[in-house]
Amino acid sequence: MSLLQVKNLVVEFPNRPWHLRALDHISFDIAPGEILGVVGESGAGKSLTGASIIGLLEPPGRVASGEILLEGRRIDNLPPEQMRQVRGRQIGAIFQDPLTSLNPLYSVGRQLIETITTHLPVNQAEARQRAIQLLRDTGIPAPEQRIDHFPHQFSGGMRQRVVIALALAAEPKLIVADEPTTALDVSIQAQIITLLKTICRERGAAVMLITHDMGVIAETCDRVAVMYAGRIAEIGPVHEVINQPAHPYTKGLMACIPDMSVDRERLHQIDGAMPRLNAIPRGCAYNPRCDRSFERCREQRPDLMPAGATRAACWLHDASSVLSVGEAA
Repeated sequence: MSLLQVKNLVVEFPNRPWHLRALDHISFDIAPGEILGVVGESGAGKSLTGASIIGLLEPPGRVASGEILLEGRRIDNLPPEQMRQVRGRQIGAIFQDPLTSLNPLYSVGRQLIETITTHLPVNQAEARQRAIQLLRDTGIPAPEQRIDHFPHQFSGGMRQRVVIALALAAEPKLIVADEPTTALDVSIQAQIITLLKTICRERGAAVMLITHDMGVIAETCDRVAVMYAGRIAEIGPVHEVINQPAHPYTKGLMACIPDMSVDRERLHQIDGAMPRLNAIPRGCAYNPRCDRSFERCREQRPDLMPAGATRAACWLHDASSVLSVGEAA
């Protein structure tokens, strides 16, 4: 059974003279213990998807339709107070900049203890011991002393470890990690990736990892969803998506990654730019940038369909489209 199910999620920003549709019928699920990567260019809707799941959409953004279910229970329509309980107890969040997640006026211990006592039936002494153990588990040296330090007394990598400890404080079943390694140097990135994988394996928590880095995806995830202009372009096992991409956009992303075994003067680039929310083209949103588009791509928007070992929103994998293109040729 899936831990998280997102069904036909539509997120809109009501505005004059139009409604901006930022997410357009997004559907996916995450199994217990699984790491799902969500990747795409800036503006694709990755972070907005995560914010929708944890109930932190910035007004006037709203879930216009669709459902988000956690263990079969719908959570997208919960009152704010109930959603706060879900967010702390069942869903943990890790953000790109740890300073936005930590209160600079309180010690990290106070913040951990407050989270633990809010969601778990323990007293202050038990919560403190639990907080120390969380810091130890996330690789903070001398946690008995560091627990009383303030966020500014930690390095960037150590602050991110504290944020991970904070996300784990109430033993959540799902962790939404939004660009957790972007602000860190490469060696610290590797440590945080290893830590996330260990957490997933040992605690059985599912992780939704939002990033723009295909290297992080390849190293960390079981499956990957590639997003473009508020929709999922391709989703499938990470090895298949990376090595045999089925959507032209995914192929373009993979071609942009430098290959050390190939000697070339210029890196590949995808021509054009992601469309603005108020100017998404008719048909497939990627068609103006796609070198394999044909008439149907410009007229009809494709849904996800079987494409080998993955599913891709591309008419190239629809038998009737391929046949008609062949006849036209």
